[in-house]
Order: sequence, then C-alpha cells, then structure tokens
Amino acid sequence: MKKLSRIIGLIASFALITALMACAATPKHESTGEYVNDSVITTKVKAAIFEDETLKLLQISVKTYQGTVQLTGFVNSDQSVTKAGEVARSVKNVTSVKNDLLVK
Repeated sequence: MKKLSRIIGLIASFALITALMACAATPKHESTGEYVNDSVITTKVKAAIFEDETLKLLQISVKTYQGTVQLTGFVNSDQSVTKAGEVARSVKNVTSVKNDLLVK
C-alpha cells in the first residue's frame, strides 16, 4: 500500500512539474504571464498614441515582446517619429522602444 501511494505521489509530482515547465518562458518564447503583460503594454501604447492629437490619425502599428515596443508604419514628419517614440517610452513597463517608423 505504501509503495502504491509513493508511485501515485511520484506520478502526480511529475505531472505538476511538466505542466509548470510548459508555461515557462524560453529565450525564444514568452510565458503566458509575459504574453498578457505585453498585450497590456501594446494596448496602453496604442491608447497613448491615439490620445496624442498629432499622432492619432497616422498609421502606426505597435507590437510588444518582453517589454520591448516596436513601432512600424508611416508618419508625415521626423517630428512625428520622435514624438511617437517619446509617447511609447512614457508608458509604464516599457523597457525599450524600437522605432521603425518611416516618413512618407
């Protein structure tokens, strides 16, 4: 009986460890928590850009990976490129900004 209970405990422990490892982040993939945080950051950056009168009508795409925000798209001037980067950096939890905006 003790042997059966040890085997069941071992199997349960193995299953729990396997499940937790499936949610862990790897160098190329985000964990579930990191993905949710990045989604929140993306939403906040998009909202901040939309609230700025000079940027809200421009075509700016925002993507976030592990706290790094990437801005892509087209803007009307170099000032808009700079302003979009500043707005993105001002959002809480943004670790860095990769500004790939192009002036058309």
